[in-house]
Amino acid sequence: MSLSSAERRFADDKGGHEYLVFTLGDEEYGIEILKVQEIRGYERITRIANAPNFISGVTNLRGVIVPIVDLRVKFDFNTTVLDKDTVIIVLTLTNRVVGIVVDGVSDVLSLAAEQIRPAPEFSVTLSTEYLQGLGAIDERMLILVDIEKLLNSQEMELVDSITESAYG
Repeated sequence: MSLSSAERRFADDKGGHEYLVFTLGDEEYGIEILKVQEIRGYERITRIANAPNFISGVTNLRGVIVPIVDLRVKFDFNTTVLDKDTVIIVLTLTNRVVGIVVDGVSDVLSLAAEQIRPAPEFSVTLSTEYLQGLGAIDERMLILVDIEKLLNSQEMELVDSITESAYG
């Protein structure tokens, strides 16, 4: 499912943004909608030898070899069951196109600046350097992930070099 330009715009002029909400286990996470290229059903992925364990492999997306990161493994979740709700979110980042495997996608939410709280000093599943903050919507709490920082790590540069040597 591709996203329309209307879904990619900023939520309002007060510094708020729109976030794509996805689930990993029982937690809800949000990433900036502007980074999302498309959402795809989980499909066959080609494994890459010597890749870090959180890299499921690569897929060919209209002629572009895209590394696929399983966020459940990256965040040290115990279970990584593939089911009908499992999807790949294809992201366009500054230096690369990357897919992330998540348990499901629920919706797109607009958060005003006052609904975003600073990241706590600790996190069980995710280093705080990758957190933008926590989004509070009524009784819901979203963990807002800085996906650029998370996926522009040295580990991803290793994946790029492995992918280039295998498919370049």
